[in-house]
Amino acid sequence: MASSRSSTPADLPAALAAAVPRGFGPGTRIVAGHSGGRDSTALLHALAPLARARGWTLVAVHVHHGLSPEADAWAAHSQASAAALSVVHAIVPVRVARGAAESLEENARAARHAALAAAARAHGAGIIALAHHADDQAETLLLQLGRGAGPHGLAAMAPLRHADGLAWWRPLLAVPRAAVDAYVATHALRHVEDASNASTRHRRNALRLDVIPALRATLPGYPQTLVRSAALQAEAAALLDELAALDAAAHVHDGALAVAGLAALPAPRARNLLRAFLRDHGLRAPSAARLGAMLAQFAAAPADSRASVAHDGARVSVYRGHVHVHAPGPPAFAAAWHGEPVLALPHGALEFAHAPADAGDACLAPAALATDAVSVRSRAGGERLVLRRGGPRQSVKTLLQNARLPAWERAALPFVFCGDRLAAVPGIGVDAAFRAAPGAPGIHLTWRPGTRARRAD
Repeated sequence: MASSRSSTPADLPAALAAAVPRGFGPGTRIVAGHSGGRDSTALLHALAPLARARGWTLVAVHVHHGLSPEADAWAAHSQASAAALSVVHAIVPVRVARGAAESLEENARAARHAALAAAARAHGAGIIALAHHADDQAETLLLQLGRGAGPHGLAAMAPLRHADGLAWWRPLLAVPRAAVDAYVATHALRHVEDASNASTRHRRNALRLDVIPALRATLPGYPQTLVRSAALQAEAAALLDELAALDAAAHVHDGALAVAGLAALPAPRARNLLRAFLRDHGLRAPSAARLGAMLAQFAAAPADSRASVAHDGARVSVYRGHVHVHAPGPPAFAAAWHGEPVLALPHGALEFAHAPADAGDACLAPAALATDAVSVRSRAGGERLVLRRGGPRQSVKTLLQNARLPAWERAALPFVFCGDRLAAVPGIGVDAAFRAAPGAPGIHLTWRPGTRARRAD
């Protein structure tokens, strides 16, 4: 990547070109986040000619939060800026949950990332370009240091991060703010100013306005020295991930972590493995104190323990000697089914796949379901199924216990009713009165639970 020690205007496009990863060939489609502010304006202005030269398709996306009285004007300015560069432009409105100042900032960030991801998919783009620069990286490191973060947090922002099938690209992380400012001044670029950036209510603004000037005066290498530190922490985090992968190969099977294996590891490796296990399930890392408490509780649990703790909108529970991550107990639910292939429920999705029934299948007969309205409900208790013609009417509670399902899986299972009669429980069985004969048309049920009841990433 290009050096960031100079702040001449030419550094920005040179650094941008040097930061292009392998694989960004002709035909690449990129969405560039464009707030209309100084940084994103500089990025879009430098990225547009590079995209034309390399045969990329570039789309500028403005996320309209609606949080400022000037929000409409910012959106119009963003659209005009893209038009001046002959770049396709899209405005994506979002609603941000309001709360305390810090939570509002976090909610806006989450909404912005979700909107950019949705826009990228809508435009067939696999890459999202963001305008974070070296000063942003240094500030992020300092904020994480203030939170007591470990190597993963201190690594700050990655130049290229893959998540949910998209690549989040930050090509200016080696470029200092001074170079961005010089580029904007040289090209006389118009940009918007968000008055909230002057408010020290937000922690990052307070750091930038009150602390950074003293650091800059004291540390002549700022921000590049902190950018290098973040890169070294990223290397350390990658090594920890490799170690966790080795331990997971021995102690994690079918998405569950063996308590005995966790207890056998030295404490630092056990903490590293549990952090990685939670991260692999989409959960944020717990604090050091909470992580230690989890380990102590799990290690002290007997083999038949049902120990369970809440974390980051999920439950982390021990069942039959293994740690599982699952959604909290779902609320009572009921939904009508009108023939759609997938029925979304508050805690997962129930799939209805039409295919002929095999001899060993237990699937629904479409004709049997046509006799009455079909609904999907939560378990109420007392339900029974006849799994074979002429067989006994069995308690679903007993069938669930015989299936040796954890309590949270039993509570989450959707029950399919035809009128007031229980027709099927996915994974458990189909009542004989509603079961398709071998070779006849059938509806196969597949239950796909979600890890958490809700979470905006």
